[in-house]
Amino acid sequence: MPRKKEISFEEALQRLEEIVEKMENGDASLQELMANYSEGVELSQNCIKALERAEKTMDLLIKDPAGDVETSKLIIEGE
Repeated sequence: MPRKKEISFEEALQRLEEIVEKMENGDASLQELMANYSEGVELSQNCIKALERAEKTMDLLIKDPAGDVETSKLIIEGE
């Protein structure tokens, strides 16, 4: 079975937004809703995995040579 091409986090998130919009529109058949739901679950799992990989990478970047973790507050604009 051929492996599906992995899409970027941003592409998956955009596709999820499209799926939600279609589902909220209310004019899709049950079969379309179920297909969209299934795709959405798969996309959300891919997004979660991508975020977990990013978090692990960030954890590695903030460890000092002795293996101690340096903590600092992450400042996000707009919060």
